[in-house]
Amino acid sequence: MELGIAGRTALVTAASSGLGRAIAVALAAEGVNVAVTGRDRERLAGTVEDCDAHGTSALSVEWDLADHGRAEEVAAYVRDRLGPVDILVNNTGGPPPTPALGQEPGLWEDMYGAMVLPVIRLTDAVIGGMRERGWGRVITSTSAGPIAPIPNLGVSNTLRASLHSWSKTVSNEVAADGVTVNVIVPGRIATARTASLDRARAEREGRTVAEVERAAAAAIPVGRYGRAEEYGAVAAFLASEQAAYVTGSVIRVDGGAIPTSS
Repeated sequence: MELGIAGRTALVTAASSGLGRAIAVALAAEGVNVAVTGRDRERLAGTVEDCDAHGTSALSVEWDLADHGRAEEVAAYVRDRLGPVDILVNNTGGPPPTPALGQEPGLWEDMYGAMVLPVIRLTDAVIGGMRERGWGRVITSTSAGPIAPIPNLGVSNTLRASLHSWSKTVSNEVAADGVTVNVIVPGRIATARTASLDRARAEREGRTVAEVERAAAAAIPVGRYGRAEEYGAVAAFLASEQAAYVTGSVIRVDGGAIPTSS
């Protein structure tokens, strides 16, 4: 399928590895020029190299999302070098595994500043241009926690849920301007983040990592963890011309694992 986005410009945050990297590469494969952000210069260079392999232009921006005050600066940097951002993919790291109760206020504040505020501020920095041009895509990657809260991920479940409500609200505000706003939700995708959560669960439950992985895979209807490339492909479709009538939605890429229908 021709997605109709060749020559567009995308900005993908937290794209030095994992899901962000997979999304960036999937967009580059469709002819999109891609800017990626992250904290690790060497790993970002690897993402840029993977994107460049598809013959498009790519650049990296070192940015710790917790420094959300740089959002407008980053957007301007990308605009000056690749052009105005047409496709924004908001991807953020997650907080440490914790219960919801008993956490210090500072942890909530720090994680809000790293997971929610950069998404809001970066979107504010680029969405005005999208509306003026009559075309844009905002895709925010969260987790299954807002749909079916994940045990021992209390902070993540809570803060990512706020992004679902924010995304739906924004989608209604810009729908008439040709801009779509959606959330994409991963199930158990084989990434370093998933591996770290499996290790933490194994330690907490006194099991081996292999036992945890087998049990987790057995609970997924398709019987396996997802591949990052599968997640990237869904994000690329949401960015496409064909997805112009998909907005305000939460799209699951989970192999059927999330145990609710809504």
